[in-house]
Amino acid sequence: MDFGMAGVAAITVIAYIVGLVVRASKLDNKWIPIICGASGAVLGVVSLFIMPAFPSDDVISAAAVGIVSGLAATGADQAVKQMTCDKENCE
Repeated sequence: MDFGMAGVAAITVIAYIVGLVVRASKLDNKWIPIICGASGAVLGVVSLFIMPAFPSDDVISAAAVGIVSGLAATGADQAVKQMTCDKENCE
């Protein structure tokens, strides 16, 4: 199978879910971006070895793609939150 850039989107979705799990846990929310970035890095390296069309050729670049994807999940969550809640009714 040839996933290409869909693999990068999958990393973002998985990192987003990891962020939701962290938010539901007792861990402080300030750690969510770091955990999403780290999980994205791990997923990027794993994807390098299991996806033939992953958009990276080496481990460092794959980790960087994963980190950016993980942080994009955090940014997407914050963008949606800022667009959908008012200042008096936000967490």
